[in-house]
Amino acid sequence: MTDDLKQAVVWKNLVIDGREYCGVWHVSDGWLLKGTAVGVLKDQRPVQAKYEVYCDENWLTHRVQVERTIGSDVKSLSLTVESRGAWRNSGLELPAVRGCDDVDLAFTPATDTIAIRRLNLPVGASESTIAAWVNFPDLFIQPLSQRYTRLEKNRYRYESNTGFSAEITVDDFGMVISYPSGWERIAAL
Repeated sequence: MTDDLKQAVVWKNLVIDGREYCGVWHVSDGWLLKGTAVGVLKDQRPVQAKYEVYCDENWLTHRVQVERTIGSDVKSLSLTVESRGAWRNSGLELPAVRGCDDVDLAFTPATDTIAIRRLNLPVGASESTIAAWVNFPDLFIQPLSQRYTRLEKNRYRYESNTGFSAEITVDDFGMVISYPSGWERIAAL
């Protein structure tokens, strides 16, 4: 099977006053989400984040690459997930996120697609999951309990154990169109 681009989008990031390009490819061993986000942090520093998230055919995360640049300060993550649920960063086990279902990169709505596709909820259904949440811009990793409720065909309620919730609108593929106070899609193909 050859790599096949399924979708490409550009989001306006309302949090860091920026833009993001993301592509989703069907690859030989599953799915690849790859993107670049640029923006301005609250303290007016410019920031860039690049990511690649590899999932299997069932949308289970198995590898994540992240690089965040603020001026000359570059931080990166190289996460792998073993079949037993062990998460590793550059080979070192991360016991705090053992057993997490998905990765959630705080700077992009792309990772919502992973949970939405993996859960494949019927309208009216709701399911909880735990993600390995990558905070931004420090790239600190911690578990984050999340709940997705499918309200309509293309609308979900997202809730986390931090008390945050939002109703997000997605397209038929599960890519975010609108995430109130977070992102708005401004282009797609």
